[in-house]
Amino acid sequence: MIRKPPTADIDESDLQVSHAEHHAAGPTAVAVSMKRGIEQMGVVRTAQTLLKLNQADGFDCQGCAWPDPSPEHRHTAEFCENGAKAVTEEATLRRVGPEFFAAHPIAELEQRTDYWLGQQGRITQPMVLREGATHYEPISWDGAFALIAETLNGLASPDEAVFYTSGKTSNEAAFVYQLFARAYGTNNLPDCSNMCHESTSVGLAEVIGIGKASVRFEDVHDADVIVIAGQNPGTNHPRMLSALEIAKKNGAKVIAINPLKEAGLVRFKNPQNVKGVIGNGTGMADLHLAVRINGDLALFQAISSLLLEWGEVDHDFIAQHTWGYDAYVEHLRTLDWDLVLRSTGLTRAEIEEAARLIADSEKTVYCWAMGITQHKNGVATVKEISNLAFLRGDIGKPGAGLFPVRGHSNVQGDRTMGIWERPPASFLDSLRDEFGFEPPREHGYDAVAAVKAMRDGELKFFFGLGGNFVSAMSDTEVTEAAMRNADLTVHVSTKPNRSHVVHGKQALILPVLGRSEKDLTGGHPQRVTVEDSLCSVHASHGPLKPASEHLRSEVDIVCSMALATIGERHDLPWAAFRDDYTEIRRRIAHVVPGCAGYDEKVDQPGGFVLPHPPRDSRTFPTDKGKAIFTVSPTEVLEVPEGRLILQTMRSHDQFNTTIYGLDDRYRGIKNGRRVVFVNPDDMVELGLREGQFVDIVSEWEDGSERLAPRFRVVSYDTPRGCTGAYYPETNALVPLDSKAEGSNQPAFKSVVVRLVPERVPGDGDGADGDDERADTGFSGGTTSGDDPDHKRHVQPLHLS
Repeated sequence: MIRKPPTADIDESDLQVSHAEHHAAGPTAVAVSMKRGIEQMGVVRTAQTLLKLNQADGFDCQGCAWPDPSPEHRHTAEFCENGAKAVTEEATLRRVGPEFFAAHPIAELEQRTDYWLGQQGRITQPMVLREGATHYEPISWDGAFALIAETLNGLASPDEAVFYTSGKTSNEAAFVYQLFARAYGTNNLPDCSNMCHESTSVGLAEVIGIGKASVRFEDVHDADVIVIAGQNPGTNHPRMLSALEIAKKNGAKVIAINPLKEAGLVRFKNPQNVKGVIGNGTGMADLHLAVRINGDLALFQAISSLLLEWGEVDHDFIAQHTWGYDAYVEHLRTLDWDLVLRSTGLTRAEIEEAARLIADSEKTVYCWAMGITQHKNGVATVKEISNLAFLRGDIGKPGAGLFPVRGHSNVQGDRTMGIWERPPASFLDSLRDEFGFEPPREHGYDAVAAVKAMRDGELKFFFGLGGNFVSAMSDTEVTEAAMRNADLTVHVSTKPNRSHVVHGKQALILPVLGRSEKDLTGGHPQRVTVEDSLCSVHASHGPLKPASEHLRSEVDIVCSMALATIGERHDLPWAAFRDDYTEIRRRIAHVVPGCAGYDEKVDQPGGFVLPHPPRDSRTFPTDKGKAIFTVSPTEVLEVPEGRLILQTMRSHDQFNTTIYGLDDRYRGIKNGRRVVFVNPDDMVELGLREGQFVDIVSEWEDGSERLAPRFRVVSYDTPRGCTGAYYPETNALVPLDSKAEGSNQPAFKSVVVRLVPERVPGDGDGADGDDERADTGFSGGTTSGDDPDHKRHVQPLHLS
């Protein structure tokens, strides 16, 4: 039976907190995957979709960008729990038609959470919100494109428009999208990379000459040591656990560097083998370093200084392939270990243990994600990880390298195809030579700059090709006000989200085919391509009948918008691109470096791998022609007394801003999201109690504060002085100007906060003992033997 979408929104009155899990996946992951699929798709459709997911003749997962094994090594079930959830969200049988929008005015939808909006189902027709209207209403595709063209052609300058891209967009759609924006006359092409791995793209480009991973898929299996920093594979990239399992069987050691001891890096129970179903599974991290939030830069400097002190460096690699070594050595000679220990919260013995593992390794892979990049010093930390790899010669040899693990399925491919507000001149020259027009050369707006420009009235038009920009961005209140300042906001979407109800003076919702659906644009089957975290490009074609006859593909929408807006200007073949994506791939082959023979290469099972000079030949296309050692100051994120450092993070039941459900099984949370994880000793010191309601208030150097109200305190094993809570609920705490130096990426992971207990009427100066606990609504359950279910039930707060 297909379960209907929820009629009520999130009710956290039955929030339950139990012990954190000490393993990931296992039979429970299979059961959850099947339950979610059957509830929204039914048995037959669930099998039909999941058995084609990540297969060479199927479609690419809408979730993370974890690479696929070679076709001959793929399982029948080549997907993870969260991949199954992503497919379920897209292939659901729930529908959102014109009758839904007629029944729900914008004033009501504005009060709904992203979870409730997304659970309603697939949007079936184009919808428009006219200026001053209270409801979205249907509009024809021709009418929608005419409204877009009228608005764009009425702007005073092309730079008054911005074209945002989600990482889910295909390579073909991304290529024609950037082509349209530049033919229209602007480089305002922000994308979700601006919010997640921009610090990686900037940092790696400066020190190795290319902002991508320098490893192949097999290198993970063959490494002696794998360092995983600021990354939670069990939730964010679960298929990585299978690769780590192989590496462990081959004798690899794993170092986990993360404030929280996440379940996936404790133990993995692979549901595809007996050991994972009825056995103990595979232990993962041989060493867990519970680093203090923002202490990673100091940690990697300390490890490098020990390797230098012990003489454990690759002098041949350094002499032949690097620049700046002497200055780097001099910097580390003066390393202040007291500062290191304060910054990291670790002991010297712990750091030495990690350094010894790396020193004993002939080949090390260094993995990281947003726990590294989303800090003010994110770019510097990426460079510091690179410094360590240079010292050990861990670039351009099997079983070793730098591995930024991208969080969205094609965010790397979008950048390869030219989605970038700061395109290199060489790319623009290739566009000019191929299409015969002069692209704009002035750099455009990234995500943060776009919000500021809309806020200040400098942007009038916002187009979102996928994603949920409003919920994904920092400084939620400012972002929402900025979007409302636009003349027209347009969102290409599969399902309703917050960005549809925080709108410009007029708004369009354009329903799009999902990756799991057949694309018959032009009257014949089409395929698209994507690029994973390891530069592998492969084809994707969905098996399902589209959710509605009114849906169009991303390529169709972009090309039709281009025809309506700029028509025959520059003699660009929009109609040919729309009717046959092969024509797009032929042009990609001419324009994009490394893509010669593109269409033919993606015909190969599993696709092909793009060239990567540092990986392939130890050639570094940097300003110096070599890998560059860099020097960054050792820092401590200082926190005033009574304050904590907050990291925003995902629940296990979400992907970015898409909320699949209300359970974070691995961290012991059920039926809720507004929780803040606090070290038990910090709770005592701050006078907080388990289950207490608090407001989270962020504090900034300019004296400003921001508020996220009504979170429940949950006791958790985090480093002293550190705390965590889920986004997008906590994005409101991060101002636009809190960003990584050099990349302009929002610094979501190092937010100084205080937790303010919620005042209850009648408390006066506060009660003590049982009276105060009753006022907060916490039932007083424990995790002792008195509670056989090992659960604590947090009851609703009742105001008198």
